[in-house]
Amino acid sequence: MVTKDIRELREFLTANSWLEMDLTLSDESKNFPRPPVQKAPLPGQELIHLPEFNRDILQKEDIISLIQSRRSRRLYSSCALSLPELSFLLWATQGVRKITKNCTVRNVASAGNSHTFETYLAVFHVEELKEGIYRYLPLEHALIFEFSVPDLSEKMIEIGRNYHYVGQSAVTFIWTTIPYRMEWRYMESSARLIAIDAGHVCQNLYLACEAIGCGTCAIGAFIQTKADELLRLDGKEEFVFYMAPVGKQLEK
Repeated sequence: MVTKDIRELREFLTANSWLEMDLTLSDESKNFPRPPVQKAPLPGQELIHLPEFNRDILQKEDIISLIQSRRSRRLYSSCALSLPELSFLLWATQGVRKITKNCTVRNVASAGNSHTFETYLAVFHVEELKEGIYRYLPLEHALIFEFSVPDLSEKMIEIGRNYHYVGQSAVTFIWTTIPYRMEWRYMESSARLIAIDAGHVCQNLYLACEAIGCGTCAIGAFIQTKADELLRLDGKEEFVFYMAPVGKQLEK
């Protein structure tokens, strides 16, 4: 039986906050600068420019076939992803089409082009990349190596509440959110919009994975504090929001 307290939490899912929101109180209306569209690399961090990809890596292109074959896949082969394949997945989920007035138009929808997510990668088996934590820079379509983590696979499995595929993938996408990018305009409605945006991003990952013979399974149940600690985040202004392991599909 659903309790009264549970029902009250459903308010988060409604659009009622739009009725109460006064946009004249937003930081945007006060002419505060829009927050940066991506976190800048730290001094000394070198950019790893991602290669161009082409249709040669695609195994399926028909949208009907992609939608019909899309499903959550939790078992992966031991094959590594190529760098062009990873490049394609990052382009599909956060690739920038154009920059206009301090915001970006990307390959996924976002409320007000806010794009609150940063894409981190726990890399295990990607050609030309050593194991460790990386971050994607959508403006440059490049990666930066953040740091190595001893026993990364085991730590990811622990963070993922013992879902082993989180640490047995070729790469696990870890999306963090910087809420202020949305709050700058949408204030109290931001939490709902960030959650909606996460669905836009991850569905693109599912379809892009199917296109290149990979699989993924999105993870919403993880240990928040340990996930934030792994990426060295404060857990308030930026925190882990969603993750998805990716690997080559096992032969059927």
